[in-house]
Amino acid sequence: MRKLVMLWCCPVVVAVALIVGCSSSTGPGIEPEITNTVDNFQYQVTSLRNYSHETSYTWQNTGVQANVNQATTITSGSATLVILDDAGTQVYSRSLEENGTFVTAVGTPGSWTIRVTYSHASATINFRVQKRP
Repeated sequence: MRKLVMLWCCPVVVAVALIVGCSSSTGPGIEPEITNTVDNFQYQVTSLRNYSHETSYTWQNTGVQANVNQATTITSGSATLVILDDAGTQVYSRSLEENGTFVTAVGTPGSWTIRVTYSHASATINFRVQKRP
């Protein structure tokens, strides 16, 4: 009799786990608008709600520095932008709540990594990274 009860409970536990796992109102992912060309990277996503995830993009920067323009509205949670140069050295890290134009540290030209980390963010995110002249 005990085995019958356990078998009946398993589907219920799985169903509850699936419902709890779907708590993000944004769904399993987001669809940002991205422009990723040599020396120019732009990222925008709107209507995030309670979103947590980290994404990375490879961007070609022929320079040793970049200008970063952040124009974001975060109503709850947080979002962070981190940039690594071709050698994997961190040249930039800032909360996307801080709006304005900033400059990365000097880095190695080549394939840079742009990493965006969300933690329960409800927001409209907009930033641009461009080779510094």
